[in-house]
Amino acid sequence: MTLDISTAAKPRTARLRADATRNRERIVEAAREAIVEFGPDVPLDEVARRAGVGNATLYRHFTDRTELVRQVALSVMARTAQRAEDALAEEPDALSALQRFAFEAAEERIGALCPMLSTAFDRAEPAVDHEARRMERAITAIMDRAQCSGQIRGDIAVGDLMVALTQLTRPLPGTGCIGFDRFMRRHLQLFLDGLRAPARSTLEGTAATLEDLQGCH
Repeated sequence: MTLDISTAAKPRTARLRADATRNRERIVEAAREAIVEFGPDVPLDEVARRAGVGNATLYRHFTDRTELVRQVALSVMARTAQRAEDALAEEPDALSALQRFAFEAAEERIGALCPMLSTAFDRAEPAVDHEARRMERAITAIMDRAQCSGQIRGDIAVGDLMVALTQLTRPLPGTGCIGFDRFMRRHLQLFLDGLRAPARSTLEGTAATLEDLQGCH
């Protein structure tokens, strides 16, 4: 009886690839959480500890901090776009989809990640441009539908929503604010109520787009 080496090697290779993929995903998620808590200068040792991997494993996937931060940013954009797409597909009306998306996007702590997003990479890079466009399309679709149905005011755009999400999910100075999530959700609901039509005020300036925000570092 002879052993087919090529056949025997395939399951092992597949397992190794699956393990590597899981490790990479754990590292990215741990980095996202650590950056939210400590900022982009969090020690990579702390990221490895949270991910449950050794430092050698972390550096095997990400050669330096910039590469890791870039991947975290891409992951956040992809997850945010997916939340918008799912909300639009699954909710009964556009206003429900908008509110669901806003609260789920807030869980990504966009405000804490914003400084990192603006400096981690080149917006013209293909992977970054792809995720940014996907995110913008998904959020715009929700807002367009809500505006066309007369559920939210017509003098706002995607950038206005993202500014609010950024500000409301940015951690307060210091580390003593217990129950920040409760305050965030409360004030996010106040903001969403202010989007409803008919508008009760006249806004200064023009609606903000994502392009407008790119110059705000």
